[in-house]
Amino acid sequence: MEIVVKSDRGQKRAVNEDYANYFYNQSGIVLLITCDGIGGHNAGDVASAMTVCELGNAWQETDFTNLEDIHLWLRKSIIAVNQSIYLKAKKNEELIGMGTTLVAAVVVEENVLVAYVGDSRVYLQHNHTLNLLTEDHSLVNELVKSGEITAEEALVHPKRNYVTRSVGVMDSVEVDFVRSTMKQGDCLLLCTDGLTNMISVDTIEELLSSQLSIEEIADTAVGLANAAGGTDNITILLAKKQINEGCEN
Repeated sequence: MEIVVKSDRGQKRAVNEDYANYFYNQSGIVLLITCDGIGGHNAGDVASAMTVCELGNAWQETDFTNLEDIHLWLRKSIIAVNQSIYLKAKKNEELIGMGTTLVAAVVVEENVLVAYVGDSRVYLQHNHTLNLLTEDHSLVNELVKSGEITAEEALVHPKRNYVTRSVGVMDSVEVDFVRSTMKQGDCLLLCTDGLTNMISVDTIEELLSSQLSIEEIADTAVGLANAAGGTDNITILLAKKQINEGCEN
């Protein structure tokens, strides 16, 4: 598995509230995590870093290889991190209201398990086609699903950055999960909305289908997002299963 993480402050924000990293457990299974500190709240950067580091550090102590065990562990651990952030904010008024989105993916042989909260996204590129695995927990997505606005209108809606779920803001959190299959040559993309609000999915698909290395793809994507205005922090985590990889990770 080839993995690259790229995070950029963008052109308009004074602080980068995104955070991403990846971790291996004792059995060599990788956990990929990307978070976006909630805009408009205090200390989004604290919440995103806490989520990634606490989940990642705990994952490194496990030896799970079974997907059902991992599913249960992820749900329990995200709930625990949510409580940790919420209680930290209650003890420090400067941190009140802090929160973060979360996308996390575990790859076990050809299986991918994704956990998500908020509007950061996970895409899977297979055979030059980019598939969205997650569903935005956002106001505009609810409006689109109810037929009140179109998908095109959602792209420019004044409340397009309003999330309906997050980690840490409330004393409880609801986590969604999805499973998929990752073959040799496939690529997982975990990203914040600073990327997807700035460049089209078609452009991302073209980049991932190109002959560029994933390091070059990440650099190019961030550059395009900044060139388009860079109105938010931009974070990309790419994980590619090499053509010559067997079932082991």
